[in-house]
Amino acid sequence: MSRRLLVIVLLITLFKTAHAQYNGLGGWNVLTVNLPGSMEHRWGGYMEAQNRNYGVTNTFYYYEVKGGVSYNLDKNNAALLGIGRYVTYDFEDIDDGPQLEEFRFWQQFTSNQYLGRVRFEHRYRIEQRWFNTGYRNRFRYRFSTITPINKPKVEPGALYGIVYAELFFNNKQPHFERSRFAGLLGYQITKPFGITAGILHQFNSSTSSNRKYYLHLNAIYNIQRKSSK
Repeated sequence: MSRRLLVIVLLITLFKTAHAQYNGLGGWNVLTVNLPGSMEHRWGGYMEAQNRNYGVTNTFYYYEVKGGVSYNLDKNNAALLGIGRYVTYDFEDIDDGPQLEEFRFWQQFTSNQYLGRVRFEHRYRIEQRWFNTGYRNRFRYRFSTITPINKPKVEPGALYGIVYAELFFNNKQPHFERSRFAGLLGYQITKPFGITAGILHQFNSSTSSNRKYYLHLNAIYNIQRKSSK
């Protein structure tokens, strides 16, 4: 129990430090429920909800809800089909309703590699995006490292670090659309439940205020599956 309390204090300190360090820090909150796939149970899936604020806890402007069905091709490679709804508001006048509404369908391939206890993840995604203003395609690549700190793997009681970079492209000029870079600290509280927290930087090529730092919080629940072995 004392170890969990120490982790909570550490995360709160991280939040306060981040808020003081970056002017205009936003809030990026995520709730994820996974049904992990495996070689025994190849079919899996997930559901996720997000909201974003221009301030850490106020000035809401965006939310998304999405989910997908996955299939494990082998131990380290998986494919996924996803679907979602994405809504953006004018944070200065929420009562006017959504400025931009999007329905999205995507195809994804994820591949993992290992070096000791460090896991390297490559994620490739192709998106079909229907807006209230028209249709677009988009292509994304994300590279992540997941490193257990105090244990050999991510298990109950484990602290772990996540660093990732992601690039976004589309099929129209200018082709480069967006980039993200994040450094996160995670703690696996129980076998099914964990949290991550850290700083995410997003750069948008097509807007005047094109750089934004966010305090990124994610609560993750992994549904446990019974083994037939």
